[in-house]
Order: sequence, then C-alpha cells, then structure tokens
Amino acid sequence: MSGPTDLDAAWALRWALLAQEAVSRHRIELMELDQAIGDGDHGENMDRGFTAVGARLEESAPPATPSEVLRFVATTLMSTVGGAAGPLYGTAFLRGAAACLPGEGQTRHALGGAEVATVLEAGLAGIVARGKAAPGEKTMVDAWAPAVRAARAAADAGATPADVLAAAAEAAEAGAQDTEPMIATKGRASYLGPRSAGHRDPGAVSSALLLRAAADAAVRGDGAALDDGSVPDDAAAPDDGPDDAAPAGTA
Repeated sequence: MSGPTDLDAAWALRWALLAQEAVSRHRIELMELDQAIGDGDHGENMDRGFTAVGARLEESAPPATPSEVLRFVATTLMSTVGGAAGPLYGTAFLRGAAACLPGEGQTRHALGGAEVATVLEAGLAGIVARGKAAPGEKTMVDAWAPAVRAARAAADAGATPADVLAAAAEAAEAGAQDTEPMIATKGRASYLGPRSAGHRDPGAVSSALLLRAAADAAVRGDGAALDDGSVPDDAAAPDDGPDDAAPAGTA
C-alpha cells in the first residue's frame, strides 16, 4: 500500500518540468563552465533536451507511472541532447525508470523513501556503466555519488521520500562545488591536465540542478512556492539504449 508521502507520476512530471526550468535559468552558467574546460555547449545541449521534454509532454497524454515518465525523459534526452550528456543522462533516467517498476506480484506504482534511493542508485550505476568514470575524476559522478550515499543514509534512517531527495540534492550541490579544485582525468576536460583545476565540472553542476529539481518537485504537491518564488503548473515509451561507453565528462 502507498503511504501519504509516497511519490507518484505527478511527482515525476513535476520533476521533468522543474528540471526544464532550472536548466533554462542556468543555461548561460553551464555554457560558461563548459567553455572553461570543454567545448562550451553543455548549457545549450541541456536546454535543448529539456525544452524538448516539456514540448513533447504538452503534445502527449501524460505518462501514468513514475517509470513511464522517466523513460519518456530518457528517450527524449537521448534523441535531442548532443555531446556526452545525452547518452549519460539518458542512461541514468532509463536505469531509474527500470528501478521504479513494481516487483513481481506487486502493482504499486508509488515510491517510498527506500525506492527513491534505489532509483538514484540505478541512475548512478547507469552513468558509471556508460561513462566508465569514478569519483574524483571531475565528472558528473562527483555529484551523483555523494547524492546516492546521502539518499540511502536518509532512507535507512526512515526519512520521507521528499527528505531523501532533499538530502541527495544537498549532497550533489556540495559534490559539484568540490569538483572545482580537482584535476580532470576523464572526458574533454582531461586534455587540459592541471589547467582544469579551478573550475567546477559542468556535468556535476547540471546533475545538482536536476537533483534539486527532483527534491523541489517532491514538496510541490501542495502548491507551495519554490525557493525562487516560482510556482510552475503540474503537468506529463521506447527501449533501453546500449551501454557502450561514452566519456563521463561533458563534451
């Protein structure tokens, strides 16, 4: 049985739309971060992908379960986001979608705290499988890994799904900030060697934005305003892609 704080398809839809808003607001920042250590298009690519997510949700009947929403986001990103980010985020959302599915003999399509942590763990596993990156290499993994640890710790302590996501978002933001002094050893930024230090990784920063959007979506069911004062409207699938490697550093 679902609890009163469990997260359903409406949460996943809010997450998709809040992610679109966050990426749009931070498009220039992400571009500038990527210009410093990459090819400068991460903000543009992410904005194009999540704009497509929003547009396609408006044109379609809303997916009915969290898994269907995440698969919809995944396949849209994989078909619209250039560089390494599309395959990496697409795989993360696809793995998360699979983790949302009810177990054998179950029909529940809402997520408690433990299930939310499992979804994030699956997303990280997808990124690692696709990008072959590890913590400390100055990639999006440096935001996702601490987020997953924080989410699991909160879930194990009995936190609500919203609190699990809040813990993940806070840890991801700290992890993204911690990439600034790192020397990149993965992706395009690794070509700079020691000169990559002194800049935050754009993929880690965009990951933190997406996880913060997930946390905000979990507390938006009552119509409360977000931290920036905005109150977006509530809104709304193909096969898993291959797991062949793409560099985890954004390109």
